[in-house]
Amino acid sequence: MPFQFTKCPIEGLYEIQPKVFGDSRGYFLESYSERDFFDAGLTMRFVQDNQSSSFRGVLRGLHFQKRHPQGKLVRAVSGTVYDVAVDLRCGSPTFGSWHGVLLDGRKHNQFYIPQGFAHGFYVLSETAVFAYKCTDFYHPEDEGGLMWNDPAIAVDWASAANEFFPQPSEKDTKHPPFSPEARYFDMSGKWIGD
Repeated sequence: MPFQFTKCPIEGLYEIQPKVFGDSRGYFLESYSERDFFDAGLTMRFVQDNQSSSFRGVLRGLHFQKRHPQGKLVRAVSGTVYDVAVDLRCGSPTFGSWHGVLLDGRKHNQFYIPQGFAHGFYVLSETAVFAYKCTDFYHPEDEGGLMWNDPAIAVDWASAANEFFPQPSEKDTKHPPFSPEARYFDMSGKWIGD
């Protein structure tokens, strides 16, 4: 199989390593194969691909969509980012917990985050090109988010960085804190809030 699927400590999250074929001329890899993902039990369907470019220190997140939740298959095409998912599925034994994966464009590893999670990343290299496949379309009116530095979640963004000087967007500084009493998503990733 051209992919190695590794379950993360939070149910539903996977780190995925594609097989890389390389020689003195460069390399080739499959970044996604529906057949192989389905064989591994990851039967999501992707409808949109996104790509962004960011400089060192840029922090994006923590984001989610409410009534149009997105599962995401994310990777660093170039550069290095620390990618984080926060479990917002009410009833999950890891509700409110986070898991981070170091995504490296030279390693070509990927991170799958299903519906029902908030997502964000922090750029560690001079620049990074970040790509992600989504299971639903982007709906700007449906955006939700959590404070990236919420002490209740306590994401250790700096654990992967030699220096930590986060540069979030103005919008990302205005997200509300996580509430353990709030209703976000059910275990299938369907929005049950408001």
